[in-house]
Amino acid sequence: MPTDKVYNLIILDESGSMDSIKNATISGFNELVQTIRGIEKQYPEQQHFISFVTFNGLGIKTHLDKQPVASLSAINAETYRPDSMTPLYDAIGLSVLKLKVDVAGQENSSVLVTILTDGEENASREFSGAQIKKIIDEQKAAGWTFTYIGANQDVEKVAASISIVNTMQFNANEEDVKIMFRKEMDSRVRFSQRLRNREDLTANFYNDDETIAHGKS
Repeated sequence: MPTDKVYNLIILDESGSMDSIKNATISGFNELVQTIRGIEKQYPEQQHFISFVTFNGLGIKTHLDKQPVASLSAINAETYRPDSMTPLYDAIGLSVLKLKVDVAGQENSSVLVTILTDGEENASREFSGAQIKKIIDEQKAAGWTFTYIGANQDVEKVAASISIVNTMQFNANEEDVKIMFRKEMDSRVRFSQRLRNREDLTANFYNDDETIAHGKS
């Protein structure tokens, strides 16, 4: 009988620049879901849920909302269609605040937020960087873990501006995307091990002494 609930919130860039790595992103996301399924079997005391949000200048779409990982279906070229600009702050603000309300008051619950983008903010209308930093600081104080995976930007600087210390950088090509997703999957296994051991979950999500593609993790 599971005693720990883990909410995996994945916020994925669907702007036009992601089109060049669309196939690798779809494949990587689907493999990531399989990894989380495997983690749930490896750690039967944990029950994993996935919320999956994509964003671009045409809108912010919630594909999955706290769905049990066992019931998920794969994404494909019809459900993931990169286009338009990058309202990064709006996607983070709306999805994090919604999940905050949904999990409020739950005991023995952990939240892991993963943000993946190949470009910087350029189209938000509802949230500023300062507002996002405040939201993230508040949820980190509540024990949430935030990670930021980025390309075509100074990842550490951008992530630090919104109070995220767990970062990974990749180059926007298919091979580097595959490497990035492999490291992301390995890190999730370590996250669940730390949860079992009741260790700190908020920092050191990626190993500091490893590199990914041509960037620092």
